[in-house]
Amino acid sequence: MNRLVRGEDGRHWVVRAQMEWRAPATADDFEHDVAGSYGPGIAMIVVMVFLVIALVVWTPDVVKVPAWVLLALLLVVLFFPLRWILRRPWTVVAETEGDVAGDRPSERWVGTIRGMFTVSGEVKRISKTIQKHSLPDFDGPLHPVE
Repeated sequence: MNRLVRGEDGRHWVVRAQMEWRAPATADDFEHDVAGSYGPGIAMIVVMVFLVIALVVWTPDVVKVPAWVLLALLLVVLFFPLRWILRRPWTVVAETEGDVAGDRPSERWVGTIRGMFTVSGEVKRISKTIQKHSLPDFDGPLHPVE
């Protein structure tokens, strides 16, 4: 997701967002990174698949299973993978080369936003702020990087 924005002072900004497959390490998340692993999640997936297979295999032939039960089982199985995909962190970068005369220096602002649907709204808001004030909002998700 790339967007070219012209600031009020004449500088051209490139606002881009990229999905991250791994959550960026921050000081706030340090304790969770040390304690976390994939083992419990994989074990729960194996147990859930085993229970669904056991339910299907041990069902007598005379039992008619309604379609909504199968749909409910499918939704339960897909809930966490879909949530994981939709809540991935996105790295948003707004940067400029400066202006032609050299009066305004180049800048780079970086931030992280969670959620596939949230990031598009934030990129629009950042672009409007740059058009209006020639800088991203200091209270927003982006912070200047040197």
